[in-house]
Amino acid sequence: MDRKTRTALLASLGVVGMAGLGFASVPLYRVFCQVTGLNGTTQIAAAAPGAVQGKIVTVAFDSNVSKAMPWQFAPEQRSERAALGARKMAFFTAKNLSDQPITGTATFNVTPAQAGKYFNKIQCFCFSEQTLMPGEEVRMPVVYFVDPALATDPDTRTVEEITLSYTFYPVDSAKKPG
Repeated sequence: MDRKTRTALLASLGVVGMAGLGFASVPLYRVFCQVTGLNGTTQIAAAAPGAVQGKIVTVAFDSNVSKAMPWQFAPEQRSERAALGARKMAFFTAKNLSDQPITGTATFNVTPAQAGKYFNKIQCFCFSEQTLMPGEEVRMPVVYFVDPALATDPDTRTVEEITLSYTFYPVDSAKKPG
């Protein structure tokens, strides 16, 4: 193999590798954020470890709806106090204000961002798409706990309030299979 062919082959491999990395970057970034809690990304857990005596945090709930989505969406209570490690449940209410079925999906984050890796969801409406019929109103639960390690991390041990924020967006029906 001559020098020009080898250079062309290496350049082609470089282009293919960079294109592959470009396609993989979004899922890799999501995984990175879930593992580290970067940008307020919460964790997913199967069960809470149980309340730990000592530290209690206030969990505030925030809700937003895209302007393109005719829904009302709000937490049933604006905040609650949670002992670290204790399993808690909060409810949000959503109502379709339109005269047609609408499917939405919720994005979420936690602030302060460094607390994201300690905020664990056991059950959440944000894990799947939600379809509401015209005028339908539903209660949607979030089951969560705050990891007791929050109290020992130098970056979060002074955190006294965590805000869990959701924004609902319409699901583009053109992208749905079928």
